[in-house]
Amino acid sequence: MSDLDLLHFEQLKNEVQTQYLENYTPSDDDISKWKGIDIIYFQEDLRKRAKGNISEKSFYTYFKTSPVTKLPRIDMLNILSAYAGYMSWYDFKKNHLFANEILSETDEPDGEQIGELERIAEKSPPADPQEKNSETRAAETKKSTEHLPEKSDLQISTTDNQQINKTGSSFSTYDTTEQKPTFSILKKYLWLGISAILAVSVGLLGFKDELFSRKFYYSFIDADRNSKINAELQVQILKDNESPILYVAKPNEPFVYTTKSKKLTMVVSSPYYRTDTIYRNLETAPEAENIELKPNDYAIMLFYYSKSLKDLKKKRESLNYLISDNALIYQVYDNETYGVETMDKQRYINLVTLPSTSLENLQVIETKDDKAGKINMIKFKIATDEKK
Repeated sequence: MSDLDLLHFEQLKNEVQTQYLENYTPSDDDISKWKGIDIIYFQEDLRKRAKGNISEKSFYTYFKTSPVTKLPRIDMLNILSAYAGYMSWYDFKKNHLFANEILSETDEPDGEQIGELERIAEKSPPADPQEKNSETRAAETKKSTEHLPEKSDLQISTTDNQQINKTGSSFSTYDTTEQKPTFSILKKYLWLGISAILAVSVGLLGFKDELFSRKFYYSFIDADRNSKINAELQVQILKDNESPILYVAKPNEPFVYTTKSKKLTMVVSSPYYRTDTIYRNLETAPEAENIELKPNDYAIMLFYYSKSLKDLKKKRESLNYLISDNALIYQVYDNETYGVETMDKQRYINLVTLPSTSLENLQVIETKDDKAGKINMIKFKIATDEKK
């Protein structure tokens, strides 16, 4: 063996690789990086075209290492040369002579070898560009491997150091952990599907409130006058195991509430209207609704008397009748030195019946009445006091 023969063998490996790539698409174009299913397909194509076989151990020995330090047997060289389109290893070298290279006569195949190579060439089918797809070839490979002897050694680790027991079969074993190209395609589309599902899930989580929530519109009506309430209302939303959530309903505007809940408990209060608790089944409730509130007549009268400067004597008599003798009366101050001042019934009557522009800013915060229909608690504030 000469160094030129080793160079010729490297040339032959390149042509074998080129021949295979014309009709197949392995995992890598470099033959030294083939493994598993790529080697199986190559062995099948070699048997079909050159009527010969190369074991997996030989493939790893001569194709995984470059450059090689030794040549394969002459029969393997002849099979690989036939696969590349030449009559024999001698014919391949003759067509790839280096400068000043002279072939030895001993390399030329004898008559028996020539006859055998001619029979191989006659039986080898021409290259067909429309090869079977990967699924069909995978099925053929699976069918072939089903006839392998049970004692065949499977490649499970580093192949360069693995010992392989020779058997009577010419078929080589392969790594069962290798996946078919179809599996790679399925895996790719599987990941795309999972990514799409995750993207949709994130979108649903981000916009779930808008997607699954409903809006409800509540307009509050004065039950006695059948007109919209021209005053702010305090609206408390009650939920199980949660503290109340406070909202403010603006005058002459509907209160808008957005929720995903199936039920609603709402407490509506105002200094001039009776506190009312409203329950709704939101699965059957309409989206827009008018809710009547009963006026607090005592609070309204107190407000009216504090604003009117006419007939003070009659106003004092009415207040004296409406307010209980034991009533608790509070004046609230919202200034830097916040405080609450208490006063008796007569002092309150004197305050709200004396002519004063400050009464224009008097606000009744809360009132309560007893069983006899008398006002027994008043809480109020005068806005002008906040600036003093």
